[in-house]
Amino acid sequence: MNTLAAHEIKRRGMGAVDGLIGDGPVYVIKNNRPCYVVLSEGDYSGLLSELSEARLAASESDLAAGRVRRGTATELMRELSRKTQ
Repeated sequence: MNTLAAHEIKRRGMGAVDGLIGDGPVYVIKNNRPCYVVLSEGDYSGLLSELSEARLAASESDLAAGRVRRGTATELMRELSRKTQ
């Protein structure tokens, strides 16, 4: 795990991150605790892609299990209101 103290970024700018980012995400430490994670654009895009695929798989699972309702937002809100009364 690559770590970097926040004051190093303040002192050296993004050059402090440039030397580490090639080896993976850089965890920025502030007050002895990880506060931020700096990712390369490629890692960030990959993460978004993985999340999109996981959300799609979950949606397909919900659809297959019958946990999806069809209708307008107004109809669904009306149904929810009836259930809470």
